[in-house]
Amino acid sequence: MSVPDPRIRPIAPADVPAVVALVHDLAAYEKAPEQCHLTAAQLHSALFGPSPALFGLIASEPDEPVAGFALYFLNFSTWEGVHGIYLEDLFVRPQQRGSGLGKALLTRLAQIAVDRGYARVEWSVLDWNTPSIEFYRSLDAVPMNGWTTFRLTGPALRTAAGTG
Repeated sequence: MSVPDPRIRPIAPADVPAVVALVHDLAAYEKAPEQCHLTAAQLHSALFGPSPALFGLIASEPDEPVAGFALYFLNFSTWEGVHGIYLEDLFVRPQQRGSGLGKALLTRLAQIAVDRGYARVEWSVLDWNTPSIEFYRSLDAVPMNGWTTFRLTGPALRTAAGTG
């Protein structure tokens, strides 16, 4: 059994404003800052409301209390018959990259999955994000070739719901 990295801890309510700022930084990195509308109230409610369905980890360094984060939720594998973790976002401040914090966040997620008997940890990455793809491959993560992500949002979501 491996020892958890002391730089990684569960997100606390006091971390929410810093994580929201980092989510906006992530949106800018992904070239879509205008699409990010997350507020501290929304994230706080999702993480710490009456029935939280979102969970988070913080990566910290002595000089940077919130140097990175991972936000995730549970999914379910009908083929395996157990839950898995879906990593919604992972981000480390540019000045902290290369310090091992990204790997420590993913390692902690893998530890959570193994400890709880989950089948997998999975996530999406933009096709053009070569540095992240190379990093994930260095951890032996594999792309899910042959699968395409679909999304309903906005007017299409309302139409599908019969309300548009």
